[in-house]
Amino acid sequence: MLGRFLELSLQTPDIAASLKFYTQLGFSQAEVGETWSHPYAVVTDGRLCLGLHQQTDGEDQLSFVRPELLKALPAIEQAGVELDYRHLGSDEFNHIGWRDPAGMAVRLLEARTFSPSKRPAHATSICGYFLEIALPAPDLEAAKAYWEHLGFVGMDELDAILPHIGCTSDTIDLGLYEPTSIRRPTLLFESEDLGALSATLAGLGIAAAEKLPAALRRARPVMIVAPEGTPMLVLARAV
Repeated sequence: MLGRFLELSLQTPDIAASLKFYTQLGFSQAEVGETWSHPYAVVTDGRLCLGLHQQTDGEDQLSFVRPELLKALPAIEQAGVELDYRHLGSDEFNHIGWRDPAGMAVRLLEARTFSPSKRPAHATSICGYFLEIALPAPDLEAAKAYWEHLGFVGMDELDAILPHIGCTSDTIDLGLYEPTSIRRPTLLFESEDLGALSATLAGLGIAAAEKLPAALRRARPVMIVAPEGTPMLVLARAV
């Protein structure tokens, strides 16, 4: 129903600082179009695309592409989606937006806003293998039902290092977590050697977060925070 995942759209006050940060981590920059009037860039690690939007009135969003959006709109609304806005017309770039039950903004676009990356999907950044976008969800079952209704497959992962509900799709995986574990949308990775990662980050001048939520401490992860405020959490790969 949602089409293909395009990007996690991030609002940044300083697009140059965010670009430098992600390229230091091994992300590649993709070629963007002229869809948006504000400064815009895209970085990817091969599996995940991050859209960097420098604007004063925006917010972080999960952005998907759904061709022939106008024709798809009735089915989307019949699925119980309550739109916050709709920009649909022959003289504008068609897109609609709403929020999930936990308040995460979701945006559906009629077309891509950047060219597909030629970077191999098996490539990684120095953070390791990208797992999912982790989202706080005060009501886990309601959030699970919501994303399943939109085409995701929900699975309880209660025995994981960080217990959660995984919601999978062909193009992106979402993790639903108690807000005590994940306080805001977070990029979740796994690495074979957290010690080596910490040393590499230190060499780049990127400081790991020292204060973690209590629920994360037993997992002993490495957490860094991008200039625009996006947390990146790296867990040890299970042996």
